[in-house]
Amino acid sequence: MAFPDDVLTEDEHVVLHLHPHWKALVRPVAVVVLAVAAVVAGVVLLPSGGGGSIALAVIGGLALVAVLWLALWPFLVWRTTHYLFTNERVLLQEGVLSRDRRDIPLTRVNDHAMNQRFVERLLGCGTLTIESAGERGQSVLHDVPKVGQVQTKLYELVEAHHDKHSLGEGEMREVLADLHEGKPLRDPTT
Repeated sequence: MAFPDDVLTEDEHVVLHLHPHWKALVRPVAVVVLAVAAVVAGVVLLPSGGGGSIALAVIGGLALVAVLWLALWPFLVWRTTHYLFTNERVLLQEGVLSRDRRDIPLTRVNDHAMNQRFVERLLGCGTLTIESAGERGQSVLHDVPKVGQVQTKLYELVEAHHDKHSLGEGEMREVLADLHEGKPLRDPTT
């Protein structure tokens, strides 16, 4: 499920588009395997006829509920969770039936930190915490694949955005000289 391009501004482009790490799918796959194994065992081991057919129907019904609840739903949650890093902002979107999206402009990113437990280091994922200026404060991204590289890329994006939108020393002198002489302000980037 691709992220819609219509949420991006005219000059904005995607740098990273991630879903949570594949480890989120281990339990759903295990549930499907166990559900299929239970149904196959029921077909092979239960006697054909009255009581066996009822027991097999119960096992099949429970297996179906387990697959829908413990496998399909987590897969849909994983598939509809997006961590999008652009040259302008970080977009966090999740939701299967309803949708929640948070946009963090790069100008508002104050701090970012990563955390990896031992198993996460082995799997190559971790938690990225982005602290931003605003009323919501921190955003925690769980199970980010290659979290160390993502944090480095976020740092590069923030610095590049800051450099692009800040005045250099020479430009600052020109603006101050213009102000001192009473000239109207101009856009030094044009």
